[in-house]
Amino acid sequence: MENYSLFFVGMVACLISFALATLGIATFYTKYVPSACFGNQDQGKMIASVGDALWGNRIVCGKIFTVTCMGPQNPVPHPCIGKSVTVNIIDHYPGCPSTIDLSQEAFTIIASLVAGVINVDYK
Repeated sequence: MENYSLFFVGMVACLISFALATLGIATFYTKYVPSACFGNQDQGKMIASVGDALWGNRIVCGKIFTVTCMGPQNPVPHPCIGKSVTVNIIDHYPGCPSTIDLSQEAFTIIASLVAGVINVDYK
């Protein structure tokens, strides 16, 4: 009986984790300073900018997102590497057609740069 309870708890945890993920589109960028959240302070390389839908008048500044590649947005076959990346939101990209614009370094952890744009989930 104890094994079934542990299995059930594990399944519930997986379902909750999946339910909290949000689907979106990711691209990458290469100029990180200045940023809308931190001005001229360098925030490292594991960073991202968000489009209007997530910006919320700076409400996401400094928030940590975990982003996972889910598949191609264009004809590039199999862009995903199979990993997730954790990024700090540091900037706003007004009018960006993507949900999240990852630093080039963060993008390469989860996908091939050749893809340029990918489907992602983030939490």
